[in-house]
Amino acid sequence: MTKNSKPTIYEVARKAGVSRQTVSRVINNRPDVAPATRQRIMKIIDELDYHPSAIARSLSQQRSYNFGLLTAGLEYMGPSTTLSGIAKKSEELNYGLYLKELPSFNANNIHPLLEWFLARQVDGIIWAVPEIGANRDWIKDSIEDIRVPIIFLTSAKREKISIVTIDNYFGARQATQHLLDQGRKQIGHISGPMDWWESRQRLKGWQDALREAGIEPEERMVAEGNWSSKSGKQAFEKLQITFPEMDAVFSGNDQMALSILQTACTENIKVPGDLAVVGFDGLPESAYFSPALTTIFQNTIELGCTAVRTLARMVEERDIEPSREPVYITIKPDLIIRRSSTPVE
Repeated sequence: MTKNSKPTIYEVARKAGVSRQTVSRVINNRPDVAPATRQRIMKIIDELDYHPSAIARSLSQQRSYNFGLLTAGLEYMGPSTTLSGIAKKSEELNYGLYLKELPSFNANNIHPLLEWFLARQVDGIIWAVPEIGANRDWIKDSIEDIRVPIIFLTSAKREKISIVTIDNYFGARQATQHLLDQGRKQIGHISGPMDWWESRQRLKGWQDALREAGIEPEERMVAEGNWSSKSGKQAFEKLQITFPEMDAVFSGNDQMALSILQTACTENIKVPGDLAVVGFDGLPESAYFSPALTTIFQNTIELGCTAVRTLARMVEERDIEPSREPVYITIKPDLIIRRSSTPVE
């Protein structure tokens, strides 16, 4: 090896006294190498500062070690923190990412994007676009055309597709049951936009928790927002007119809940004395609202990590058993109790 040349796998093998195939097995973390041999090879790799060629690795294993990632709505907290989890876990597993962002949630010119990913020989695709309206109708006609594993995030369960999602319904029931446990009986709900699947799941969780407690939810007890604080204020003001006996509010997200707290303060409504408030998301800032906000924490970073981990496993298992059944994984959110719903010592 000359002074300025890069070390090769053959030089590592020669110095370790093993075959090139043995070095390759160590690099790819194969189990069929003796511990002492593995340790010796790793030490030599460090000494020579050897970096395996990603191209050579992909050719030898017939993989690109890249995933395609399609997303939308990165201005919202959920999609952006999910992307953070996807990037983090991809880095840990040594996968690269090709990223495409839809111009809108309802964009329906999907096939060119899929073909773009497939042309770059990605090993799998992560569909991280929130399910809104009819933006997943293409699945029933086109899913068979995708020649690599694909995993969807935040979606209703469907046949033939793999999904990782937050259990929004469970979280909403937790929030509503917590308010019921505090003795609240007149619980309003400020929803997100109802064309979002998450909004409908949270609404249903609120409804079912009330019904189980013997309280029939009425239309006047619900107002729709669009996730923004401004819309939360407008929805809260609507509920004050349509549901004046309201003694608690379950808000579809923390941003809308913030405007409830602010409006209550300006109108001298005591929280939680006159009105208990629970949000959804678990924004880090929610602990610093006044009063601190009780919220449902959805771990969207873990959602992204789980999606990558699951897709990587699907890619590996496909080499062994191409016809494996799709997976459906739900991540349970957690209730974080603070002063906005009950005095906390």
